[in-house]
Amino acid sequence: MTQISKHISYDESVNSNTATKLKIANKPNAKQLENMKQVAELCFEPMRAYVGRPLAVNSFFRSAALNTAVKGSKTSQHMEGKAIDIDSGNKEDNRKMFNFAKANLEFDQLINEYDYKWIHISFNKGKNRKQVLVIT
Repeated sequence: MTQISKHISYDESVNSNTATKLKIANKPNAKQLENMKQVAELCFEPMRAYVGRPLAVNSFFRSAALNTAVKGSKTSQHMEGKAIDIDSGNKEDNRKMFNFAKANLEFDQLINEYDYKWIHISFNKGKNRKQVLVIT
């Protein structure tokens, strides 16, 4: 498999400098991969279309071992392939992307992380809570 969606490659979705450095396997199973495709199609791709240019994928899938290594939440949706952290390259566009997602997309959680340093968005089919959060 080479693509998760039109603008996210499989390699990009599992890439982690920490995983490489620590030799941690970071490979999703079939269910996690299915979840990743939903997040990419229903959350990432609409935001990319809105911004009109490439977006950086800071973190997408994380194996349990990788999540522990990066000190992620013990309940992180990244481990299920249900969450993605994205960055437009600047805080202003991240803020616009955040507001676009809040007003137009179905999501479980939408998080403004560290004053729009990046945006976290997750999708949980049939269980989306539309939670809007801020991490400072």
